[in-house]
Amino acid sequence: MEVKDIFSYDWSYLLPEFIILGFATFLSLLDLFAGKRLGKQVIGWLSFLGTVIAAIFVIINMNALDKPYSYMIDMIRIDDYGNAFKLIFLAGTAFAILISLSYLKSGEIQDRGEYYYLLLTGLLGAMVMASSADLITLFVGLELLSLSSYVLVGLRKKSQLSNESAFKYVVSGSIATAVLLFGMSYVYGLTGTTHIYEISFRLAEAGMAGYQFLVYTAFAFLAVGLAFKISAAPNHMWAPDVYQGAPTPVTAFLAVVSKAAGFALIFRVMMISFFNVSDGTGSGRFFFEEGSLYLGLMAAASMIIGNTMALRQTNVKRMMAYSGIAQAGYLLVPFVPPTSLFFSEVIFYLFGYLLVSFGAFAVIMVVSREQETEDLKGFAGLYHRSPVMAIAMSIFLLSLAGIPITVGFFGKFYLFMGTLVVENYWLAAIMIITSVISYYYYFGIIRQMYMRTGTTEAPMVVPKGIWTFILIMAIATVFFGAFPGLVTDYIQIHFNPSFDFGNMLSPSSQ
Repeated sequence: MEVKDIFSYDWSYLLPEFIILGFATFLSLLDLFAGKRLGKQVIGWLSFLGTVIAAIFVIINMNALDKPYSYMIDMIRIDDYGNAFKLIFLAGTAFAILISLSYLKSGEIQDRGEYYYLLLTGLLGAMVMASSADLITLFVGLELLSLSSYVLVGLRKKSQLSNESAFKYVVSGSIATAVLLFGMSYVYGLTGTTHIYEISFRLAEAGMAGYQFLVYTAFAFLAVGLAFKISAAPNHMWAPDVYQGAPTPVTAFLAVVSKAAGFALIFRVMMISFFNVSDGTGSGRFFFEEGSLYLGLMAAASMIIGNTMALRQTNVKRMMAYSGIAQAGYLLVPFVPPTSLFFSEVIFYLFGYLLVSFGAFAVIMVVSREQETEDLKGFAGLYHRSPVMAIAMSIFLLSLAGIPITVGFFGKFYLFMGTLVVENYWLAAIMIITSVISYYYYFGIIRQMYMRTGTTEAPMVVPKGIWTFILIMAIATVFFGAFPGLVTDYIQIHFNPSFDFGNMLSPSSQ
């Protein structure tokens, strides 16, 4: 690329990424030179401001963009798909920063400035992943998110549990990265390119040329590697230890932002790359046959393992980790096989999961700090001490369980109806059975709050900021559960999600 080519691009579409990069760089320098003279919350509020400004420019891009815009020989692609995920990432990071403002007052984390701009660099990595159309930029974004997450998990330096979870996260993450790179090496060896849209055609040619087994092998390695990012089986065992040992706002960040970034990659890497590959008989496509079955087995295993293992947990954060594994299984369902509505289903579910997860982890943060324990018994008698906290937590748990009049119910309902459309009755049955199983451990927390006696009856002191945040998340969970059409209509209007699979990879769409 020549210098004149750089100035020929309209760089305004990358302003969200530039803003996050600029704020992360500025805050790191500000913390270095003026950290001790700044107020304790200044860097946190500036980080929040950066996410809000970036979100505004994403919305501007949505309104200004009538077709995908690419940079650097289509290595970075700005489109509706990436913009939708960027809004999820930005909202999740903003929520993580808001609850962190209260969490960091405990003094468990000494490096407060480092904490905030690591959240921003992790966010930047997720945004790059969502817009990558090349394996190289995709991997750069993935590693930026991963490395930031590794450090964030271990920032409680005096906590042995945090240090142990960070070590396990680094080791398991490195293995998953190696597996993912091994799959990418197969793809590059078969195609001679790292561009995802070119890979789609060349992998099909490689399959027709007799390399079908190697194409399938590449798919398997990529699927296993990406399963780590979404904490899905068979690469899920890191989640309980990491969720338990990480600072609670970081746990929420991993549960939503990191997981959503992984699902953005499933479309970019798995679906597009293998879209044109034949199923071997020449009568169908691999991704819609064997590939979807592979993902379906991952989804079933994640739902079964996550919900059954959660039954045994007494630590609330470990329970939420296994719940997150099950949620990853539910989110894989729209890809088995994908329909023209799979994008709407995934975004709606992630939107609901965003509200519920951050609300639930905010309540867990308040209760565990006040009770000095993360065990279920810490929630005993919560209704008598703080009715608002107990009712809000009940709403979040009911939404995770998929009970009506919550956003989580319609999220699961749309996924369930999608399985019936493609006649995946076995997967629909597993969804129902595992959802019923989840009632036991979700209602176990509710039972503690309303039917058990706590160690004290004194009113719980909740910081006003956290109290307001939890209340807003609870109201939003019920409101969008009562009016889900507001979200689905917005997705349909602004993100053009009705994919035409027959023409999706035509030159005009690139």
